[in-house]
Amino acid sequence: VSRLVSCFKESPSESSRVESIGGMVLVAKSSLGRLSARLASARRLASTDVALVGCGVPGRGMGWYHALQILEGEVPSAKLTDVVEPWFLGGGASGPGGAEFAAFKAEYEPKGVRFHESIGAMPAATGKKMAMICTRTADMPKFFGEAIENGCSHIFLEKPGAPTVGELEEMAAKAKAAGVETFMGFNKNVTKYVTKGREALAKVNSPGEFILVHHNAYKPEELGECFERNAEGLLKNMAIHELALLVTFFDCNAATLDSVVADKVYSKLETRVGPSSGKEFTDFSRIGFTITTKAGAKLTVKADRCGGEMPGGALADGGMMYSAVEAGGVLHERAIMPDQDLEATVATRAAAHPDWMPYFHLQHDDYITLKERCCKAIMDGTAPEGIATLQIGIDTLKLAETLKPMLEEQLLA
Repeated sequence: VSRLVSCFKESPSESSRVESIGGMVLVAKSSLGRLSARLASARRLASTDVALVGCGVPGRGMGWYHALQILEGEVPSAKLTDVVEPWFLGGGASGPGGAEFAAFKAEYEPKGVRFHESIGAMPAATGKKMAMICTRTADMPKFFGEAIENGCSHIFLEKPGAPTVGELEEMAAKAKAAGVETFMGFNKNVTKYVTKGREALAKVNSPGEFILVHHNAYKPEELGECFERNAEGLLKNMAIHELALLVTFFDCNAATLDSVVADKVYSKLETRVGPSSGKEFTDFSRIGFTITTKAGAKLTVKADRCGGEMPGGALADGGMMYSAVEAGGVLHERAIMPDQDLEATVATRAAAHPDWMPYFHLQHDDYITLKERCCKAIMDGTAPEGIATLQIGIDTLKLAETLKPMLEEQLLA
């Protein structure tokens, strides 16, 4: 008790009142309230509060998987306090995926996670809090602004961040004015196979070509739903990760682009009907191209929506994604993901949850690394290592918008 009294006496700003009755020391309720607040603040410093915006369908939604990793304790510096899900807590409650989301809510709401139909319904942030925006791209600018208005100090923005460069630039201006730091969810910046490829390229004496290959595991009959849900297109969605790597590590952007040549044999541009809207969506189901920058860097990207499992259980081109380095007709490096060390782990995860999106199992550890670096940096007041900034996001989206008409023109010629 004497220590508690001493604590208050040493803090003149507290103006605490201490009374003694019958040898017992009583501290004013107002002082105890302030002490409680201090303790609560200290506890909060042990983790960063996170509000997930856009959960999606359990087993399929990227937001849901981010939430699950935090809830299962795999991100030590993060605490999920809120889930904002406008669709399944609104008009989509009785539609496809509604029952699965309701079960997720029923499991975690009693454990202290608050669920809201809108950001406006979520209690205003009073300290450091990160909003993770994982909605459809078209909705991201709206939720980004609402998260800032809610008082969130930091925002984790899933790729590509906005449908257009102009919108992303407006979002950056809002964040700067409010003093809100934004991280982009480009997880391949921290992957081993990309690092190995870059290291191999640095060792090549003659000019080398850096190659990035990315496969999804959609079936052809699923492309209509894929095109509709990712209406921003493959370059701004699936291949945006590879473009972000080119921007981040190779100084490749709209201003430094010298030429791009489409791989007409590999690429496929097609039109599919969206099952929900009945509208037609035209996009690349796969695209391959080689960029040459003004500095002479030669960079190739290949992305295939249906490049997953092939007959016999083999993976197309040997891996779900890989980097390669070629120089003088010689292959110097081919770093595959999953590699041998990861294959068994991925197979175990897939066997346990065969209905989940395959890339959850494949990139499980990278997603954890992204969130942990961001949340730990927020706690420490530092910049997270290897995490893309909003400016990288802007330059990447601008590169995608520059490439799309050039590639379409070549493929339709």
